[in-house]
Amino acid sequence: MSDSADAVMHESRVFQPPKASEVGGPPWHVASLDEYRKIHERSIADPEGFWGEIAKEFHWFTPFGKVLEWNLPDAKWFVGGTTNLCYNAVDRQVDQGHGGSPAIIWESEPIGEAGPEVLTLTYKDLQEQTSRCANALRAMGVKKGDVVTIYMGMVPELAVACLACVRIGAVHSVIFGGFSSSAIVDRVTDAKSRVIVTCDGSWRRGSIVPLKDNVDAACAQLTDTPDAVQHVLVVRRCGNDITWNSMTDAWWHDAV
Repeated sequence: MSDSADAVMHESRVFQPPKASEVGGPPWHVASLDEYRKIHERSIADPEGFWGEIAKEFHWFTPFGKVLEWNLPDAKWFVGGTTNLCYNAVDRQVDQGHGGSPAIIWESEPIGEAGPEVLTLTYKDLQEQTSRCANALRAMGVKKGDVVTIYMGMVPELAVACLACVRIGAVHSVIFGGFSSSAIVDRVTDAKSRVIVTCDGSWRRGSIVPLKDNVDAACAQLTDTPDAVQHVLVVRRCGNDITWNSMTDAWWHDAV
């Protein structure tokens, strides 16, 4: 390794967080590097006590009775507790008065002379959109434990779809938008997924990636098999021409 590369691999600078008086808000969760080191040391010395305290900051529908059940090589955390990560990430924030605060700030890649799109979703916005998407998935027959395949570009609906799956207890299987139709076939088959969420297309370096076409090609390979896809939920993103199957396809803006 050269000296220049080696120098990049080692960072010795320390950036202290600003004081509360400097930013007009409450103190940070970790106010200094020394405080972080103390917290880290405790997490190593007493992991059950440490993580038990951290976990109690979240909302639990049923409180856990035991922090850790350790039977090598298996570990069960927060035994007996039930919670929902979508509720904690979204609803809890609204309940605590942060509904008007930004939850997602999204910026697209520049498209033509118009430049990038910028969109801010508040926690209240995210709660509403996630609930609507969850209901749309339920209407398509998605149940707790089912797998929903997500093959999308980097759009806000991607985060909404993931949270909606978590909200109803479904599993989301995210496939990179640069993968081919054969990759979709493999993953849909392995996951026994019957629902795919996608976009008509995705912008990448100024060109349109035909996501819906790739999904159609994958679905064609699965037709008349036990792994046939039953529903495709489509976000209108690029406005590119797509093939429409009225038996399986639904627009996001209609269903959600």
